[in-house]
Amino acid sequence: MKQNWFYKLERKYGRYRIEGLMRYIVTIEIIGALIGIFLPGFYEQYLVLDYSAVFKGQIWRLFTFVFCPIVNIRDISSILFFVLMVYLYYSIGNTLEAVWGAFRFNCYFISGFLMSIIAGLILHIATIPFGGVRWDVGFDYINLSMFLAYAVMFPDVKFLIYFIIPVKVKWLAILDAVFLGASIILSLMGGITGLANAISIIVSMLNFIIFIFMIKNPKQQIKTAKRKREFNKQVGQKVVPLFRHRCAICGRTERDDENLEFRFCSKCDGYYEYCSDHIYTHEHVKK
Repeated sequence: MKQNWFYKLERKYGRYRIEGLMRYIVTIEIIGALIGIFLPGFYEQYLVLDYSAVFKGQIWRLFTFVFCPIVNIRDISSILFFVLMVYLYYSIGNTLEAVWGAFRFNCYFISGFLMSIIAGLILHIATIPFGGVRWDVGFDYINLSMFLAYAVMFPDVKFLIYFIIPVKVKWLAILDAVFLGASIILSLMGGITGLANAISIIVSMLNFIIFIFMIKNPKQQIKTAKRKREFNKQVGQKVVPLFRHRCAICGRTERDDENLEFRFCSKCDGYYEYCSDHIYTHEHVKK
């Protein structure tokens, strides 16, 4: 099974997950906006991902580049856009965390962060003869990869454009993908610097590309997550079981075989979980 390695990783390191990660991300976005408003030029001088400075010892830039100031205090529309985008990505992130679980969402977001650092390094190395190019995109590509993942999971959810026009998120995602592809193609026409920029864009989106190959039946994942939340509400959180999953047919758990996968059946009446050997072969329970 192609996701077994991830289940093993989650069982081993899942306790280190950060619950409610988007709260911290939104805080960083707001701090970045305030820096742009009250300390103009501070980000460009001390925080942006400039590898020329990193190699001289300013290691903090590997982390502070996300404090990107994207608000123009003199432009009301810029402030309104910032507020809407922060709220949008906060909602999207929380939804993905609810469906995937905190550990998986942490991995997705943090891998996007690491890919951005690598993308900045690629761009810097390729442009050293021209003085080096700094990576000052903040959370842009990370948020885009998160939005595209959300569109894959919930393609028919509708957003209100200008609070009036309902548009399904899948069409907005396709539009974003077209613009992203156009940016890559145009960059490829710009010589060595353009090629490096195109590669950097692709690398910064690798977490989404990997996600596409890993995803299994988005609708089933949503149903499973919902059933687990409802089940947890009914049984409470006080009892700590010796296992997390147990097949309703054979009784095996993840302790019997770490390679087993478990799924709740959406066609059974009740909360019945089955191992990978019985999820498609069991007789559905009907009340």
